[in-house]
Amino acid sequence: MARGFLTTHVLDTARGVPAAGMHIDLYQVHGETRRHLRSMVTNHDGRTDSPILPAEEFAPGSYELVFHAGDYLDATGAAPEAPRFLDVIPIRFGISQGDSHYHVPLLISPFSYSTYRGS
Repeated sequence: MARGFLTTHVLDTARGVPAAGMHIDLYQVHGETRRHLRSMVTNHDGRTDSPILPAEEFAPGSYELVFHAGDYLDATGAAPEAPRFLDVIPIRFGISQGDSHYHVPLLISPFSYSTYRGS
């Protein structure tokens, strides 16, 4: 049985603060088909209150985190654009080790983002 889990941490690099209140969706991906697993919102520290994919549901495969950056940026008062340069940010990644902690952070500003496999 898999014992790993999936977490994230969203940081607003333009303001130098955690990205509190960002909506995130998690999908499991099979080819061109996505299955929605859950929706969460980041807390005051830019993290979710529980793992996005807890140990009891964790399994190797392809997944996609969808970060609703445009709504977050609108809520922070970032200069408005129509349409926003960054609105919805999908990050598709693979989980190959069923017993590992996968951490997929997002660093966001109104005009750029980056991610990596964290620890």
